[in-house]
Amino acid sequence: MPEHPSDPARLLTPAQVGEMLQVTVDEVLALVLDGRLSGMRVGSPAQWRVTPDSVEAYLDDQAEEARRIALWRESNAASFPELWGRGAVRRPD
Repeated sequence: MPEHPSDPARLLTPAQVGEMLQVTVDEVLALVLDGRLSGMRVGSPAQWRVTPDSVEAYLDDQAEEARRIALWRESNAASFPELWGRGAVRRPD
């Protein structure tokens, strides 16, 4: 099996994913069971493994969600004239 970390054929243990995401192994397994990470059970006895691509996609989804929340909060703090580019700015930064 290739040793290069970016190789898509390489599977990660829940502990490795947890270290990458700064969460516990239980939280990683919950993400797999919820379908937010792509994982499979391999070996005998069966142990969970997670695909690196699903971790990357999960991080992309989290970044996009954070971006949208920030835009929403920014729009809630702005006045309509400020958003439209007309009128006085209520709270200049």
